[in-house]
Amino acid sequence: IGFTTLPHDARSTLYCTATAKMLDVPIFHVNGNDPLAAVHCIEMALDFRQQFARDVVVDIVCYRKYGHNEGDEPSFTQPRLYAAIAKQPVVSEVFLKSLIDEDVIDHEEAQSLRNSFRTALECARNESRSETQKLKPAIRPQLSTPEMLDPANTAVTLQRLREVGMPLTSEPDEFALNPKIQRLIKQRREMVEGERPLDWGMAEALAFGTLLTEDIPVRLSGQDVRRGTFSHRHAVYYEVGTRRRYLPLRKLAPQQADFRIFNSPLTEAAVLGFEFGYSLDYPNMLLLWEAQFGDFANGAQVIIDQFIASSESKWNETSNIVLLLPHGYEGQGPEHSSGRLERFLQACAEDNIQVGNFTTPANLFHALRRQVYRPFNKPLVIMTPKSLLRDPRCTSSLEDLSEGEFREIIPDTKENASAKRVIFCTGKVYYDLEEYREQNNIDDAAIIRIEQHYPLHEARLREALRQHPEASQFVWCQEESENMGAWFFMEPRLRKLLGQEIIYAGRDASASPATGSRAIHLLEQTKLIEEAFTL
Repeated sequence: IGFTTLPHDARSTLYCTATAKMLDVPIFHVNGNDPLAAVHCIEMALDFRQQFARDVVVDIVCYRKYGHNEGDEPSFTQPRLYAAIAKQPVVSEVFLKSLIDEDVIDHEEAQSLRNSFRTALECARNESRSETQKLKPAIRPQLSTPEMLDPANTAVTLQRLREVGMPLTSEPDEFALNPKIQRLIKQRREMVEGERPLDWGMAEALAFGTLLTEDIPVRLSGQDVRRGTFSHRHAVYYEVGTRRRYLPLRKLAPQQADFRIFNSPLTEAAVLGFEFGYSLDYPNMLLLWEAQFGDFANGAQVIIDQFIASSESKWNETSNIVLLLPHGYEGQGPEHSSGRLERFLQACAEDNIQVGNFTTPANLFHALRRQVYRPFNKPLVIMTPKSLLRDPRCTSSLEDLSEGEFREIIPDTKENASAKRVIFCTGKVYYDLEEYREQNNIDDAAIIRIEQHYPLHEARLREALRQHPEASQFVWCQEESENMGAWFFMEPRLRKLLGQEIIYAGRDASASPATGSRAIHLLEQTKLIEEAFTL
């Protein structure tokens, strides 16, 4: 509310309801000094909404007698208006006069009603002050970090994975599929049968499917989520030549939970705000919002700051909403490279949210299942991949899903006890580092992946470091600019853990998340990978 803003400065129209005209719905204007007319108007509006299931707008034309708050003086900015308002009798006096003029009530009856109402208010206030029953918190207060790091049983047996995977990878009867979708289904059937490693899209589908058959509803919204921005999901099949649709995640079992998936418009604040509110009412479902690119989450920054990051601290309201933010530097420019990992890490405190950047489909599978199988609710922010969605290096086995668990820290895949240098990294850059190490036959450097930044599992990080007792150089490597990414967050924690300075290998500080030149991008990428091993 701009409480010093004049109406003609706030809008170009006569009425504040002009924006509702585009909805083609009824708009009522009623005098706020006439309570009976206002009640009649509101009842009519409610009847209309109930009868026709349409929106309706009521404009109660009234004024604020005093300032915006106790310390505000409205006559500073609207002297003539508030001089006129000061002479106006209050609504109760106007209404009382009309009732007396119509012989509905007299002064004595009015005073009696006023006194009884005031007495009722005083009694309610006194009762509330003496009330010993406190509101029960949504979850246990002051959840400790160790408890947030306790492992959850998220593994699913091979038999169950195949029971879910077979209907997921079956072509619908009498349904003309696009040939590319047929090929995708065939490839995913090979994954279920163990003939091909699992990619990101299939791991996600199995996470959704196993939860649905365990009576856990799944809801996903965002831009292009039915297909996936990068064509990796295909949760909805569209028949060639018709408008028919088929959702395999709704065809898993006769008795399964509800699966909902919605393509939403590019109004991130509105959609994420709605989904956050939905998550409060339905805490036992897996609820996800996916940005078209992680960069576009900045359109919902107000929801992230005001609600997702701080609702538990402010109001003891907890949510288990999951944010999927496609992130990674691939030469697509400043608006299509960064989910702004740094902003989420800056908001991390008091065990409020979980933030991760995963490198394996198995970790996604376990993280999504963990989200609903722990005895508390916390928002989860995942920097999801783009090019890695089809990268043959970014795969997992069925056994990783049936025997494993979520891994906050992934140690070096090679036994390298003599390594002199340890490189810490997160996300896609790991595969570039691994490729460089292989191509250059480097055997004195180890690579440790930080899959979950917050809360940081320091015990598992120490365990990974014990494999390299001779290491004396420690590097943080990231694709993001020095003033972005996880560097500022991880550097003091690693320095405290190791007791020495950490070497930085990454892009220079920049006002923009990424360059718009693909040639410059490639030069920067090559340089930061080399520096991780040579600085």
